[in-house]
Order: sequence, then C-alpha cells, then structure tokens
Amino acid sequence: MTRLDIESAAQRLEDFQAALRGMVAGLPEEVVRRKRSMTEFSILENVCHLRDIERDGYSVRLRRLLDEPQPFLPDLDGSRLAQERDYNSQAIQNALETFSKERMANVALIRALRPEQLSRTGHLETVGPVSVEQLLGRMQEHDREHLELIEGLRD
Repeated sequence: MTRLDIESAAQRLEDFQAALRGMVAGLPEEVVRRKRSMTEFSILENVCHLRDIERDGYSVRLRRLLDEPQPFLPDLDGSRLAQERDYNSQAIQNALETFSKERMANVALIRALRPEQLSRTGHLETVGPVSVEQLLGRMQEHDREHLELIEGLRD
C-alpha cells in the first residue's frame, strides 16, 4: 500500500461519518428505535454499535498493532454490548458525536502511518493473523455493511 492508498483509505473512513449522519438525519424517533425483530438492531442500535466498535475495537486494535509486537486482539460481542449498554435507550446524537470523535482520531492516526507500518501484525480473536492493512480493509467493509443495514431500516 502506498502513501496514496493510505490517504484514500483514510478519506473513505472519514467520509463514512458524513454518510452515516446524512442517512439518519431527520428520522423520527419511532423509526430510529424500531426493531423489526428481537435479533436485529434498530437504526439507533447500529449507530451505538458503530460507536463502540470504533472506540473499544478499532481504536484499541490500531494502537496495539502499532505499539506492540504480535498483540492478541480480543473479539467484541456486539449483541452482548447492545444488551448490556441498552443501546435502544440512548440518544442518537450523542452516539453519533462520540463515533465521529473516535473515527477522526483513527483517521488522523491512519494518515500518519508510514507504508512499512501496514505490515505490522497481531492475532485477532475468531479471525487469526491480521495486519494493519487488513484491519483498515475490515473497517471499510464494516462501514459498508452497516450503511446497507441502516438503509434497509429507514423505510
């Protein structure tokens, strides 16, 4: 991955927060909190999940991959967090603000990466070996998945 590729990945990760905000802006509370089933997240739960995965997952993983030799990176159980933290009772604006703050800190970290740092690796629980470069790809894929999920919940 070149400097241009790093910048491009950082820009996509930065752009996601604007897309997320645009997708949920102006939605009525009943739409934001509506659950189609007990096993599916509401829009609000998706936003809270994104916030917590960014803060407790990606932020920690990126820093540990960069700072430690071969760190073990624990998995996060999104469903368990949603229940424990009662996502659907939270304020969507607060969740969006915290997500954006964490995401921008990660984007700044990514923009400062040197190309040789992309190959630093650790072990991601339930996945196996993962490099910084692969983690950036996972972050982007996770963003795409949640935009699709939220789009489908807006109707």
